[in-house]
Amino acid sequence: MSAEFGGSTTGRQGRISTWLRGRRTNAREDAATAAESGRREELLLAVARAGLPLAPAAHPSAYRCSCDRVGCPTPARHPISFAWHTQSTTDRAQIERWARHQPQANFITATGIVHDVLDVPLEAGREALERLLGAGIEVGPVAESDDGRLLFFTLTRGTPDDEDEWWPCELDCHPETMDEHPGLRWHCRGSYVLVPPARLPGDQGVYWVRGPEFALPDPLSLLEVLTDACARYAGEEPDHATAAWPHRN
Repeated sequence: MSAEFGGSTTGRQGRISTWLRGRRTNAREDAATAAESGRREELLLAVARAGLPLAPAAHPSAYRCSCDRVGCPTPARHPISFAWHTQSTTDRAQIERWARHQPQANFITATGIVHDVLDVPLEAGREALERLLGAGIEVGPVAESDDGRLLFFTLTRGTPDDEDEWWPCELDCHPETMDEHPGLRWHCRGSYVLVPPARLPGDQGVYWVRGPEFALPDPLSLLEVLTDACARYAGEEPDHATAAWPHRN
């Protein structure tokens, strides 16, 4: 895969960088005005139409979380209900009810059902996105979070028929272990991410760089480039062994 990147011209990469900067600026503006203009519901329904299941999440309250937990470790980032995994849905009527009855709520999408999310540091993600687009590789929806992460939405890797054969993978990320994965986080079964438009404490947000209208790609088509970019971001040599498809022990 890496050999494909050598043919990209400086001019082409420059045009891609300019396009991405414009998309990021427009996405920030869209996210900032979504609630005011009534587009929040429209954007959420677009996510549901793409097949990504949604559930309501907490929202910022001043510089804190709307939940009543003292010292909430993930303010405005977690689901409202403990039953979020079974509650998550693409049903239009249910999402409309949630959006209208909870106008300040963020929304999460449960991963490992239809899609996974490869979650990387912002600068590494931007570098990888330019390389992928420059090489003509299909990239699906991509969201940017103002707290310094870029989220690549992909097809899920699936679940084995026999639950006892579920395999561990060092790239797996769950909500309670996110701090342990400062590099690449692989959100799969049992995890979730915020979907745009979402608000974070400190006047930050989450917004689309590439919207849910883009088809979900195979995660393997992105993984090598993302791990390479994350390794350079961390000042390490890429270890392609960690980029292999997770397998049964």
